[in-house]
Amino acid sequence: MLHLTNITSYYGKTPVLHNISVDLEEGECLCVLGRNGVGKTTLLQTIMGLTTRMSGTCVLNNADVSQMQTSERARAGLGYVPQGRRILGKFTVRENILLGTFAREDRKAVIPPLCLELFPYLAQNLDKKAGFLSGGQQQQLAIARALATDPKILLLDEPTEGIQPNIVADIQAALVRLNKEFGISLVLTEQHIKIAKAMSDKYVVLDTGRVVSSGASENLTQEIVDKHLSI
Repeated sequence: MLHLTNITSYYGKTPVLHNISVDLEEGECLCVLGRNGVGKTTLLQTIMGLTTRMSGTCVLNNADVSQMQTSERARAGLGYVPQGRRILGKFTVRENILLGTFAREDRKAVIPPLCLELFPYLAQNLDKKAGFLSGGQQQQLAIARALATDPKILLLDEPTEGIQPNIVADIQAALVRLNKEFGISLVLTEQHIKIAKAMSDKYVVLDTGRVVSSGASENLTQEIVDKHLSI
């Protein structure tokens, strides 16, 4: 479904990712791991076409999207939940979700029922200003907004960062349902190793912009964690 081959990605003239190759099959969940500053966010932004430039190839559903604009990649089936959520606080919950529909291929300006089914609090507070939501509720809103694009693959940057434990559990359960029940493939960066192993089918570990370990999540050993992830 998503195949990155020999990706080198730049901010300005500086390469941040070096010769990255990653494969994601339909219905899989891939977790991208690594210490702070090693290129995890840059990898997701590269997939979305948000870096200055890249070399190598990015293939989505057998189509080369390497030269596509971000809006075109969204219509091709990529949804993105950025680090920091980036919801619009002066907009209502409803308006924030509807913003995602602008990236739909069919341009239907309606809230998908799945968004409200997964996040009942949002369904009950559609006319509430998003700035009054808690951090965890804003993260749910960011995921709902991305789902409104009708994605085939959802990219999530640190979806549980800085969120109260009870809502972390809700978000984890929602993502598992999206992946296993609704068949949306996931690529997520994550700091919590237990969450990463519980949710994902495969993993890659980045260090200084390079893949230093990858494989099935069941093979993510404590030795790998100690070597590449411990501070």
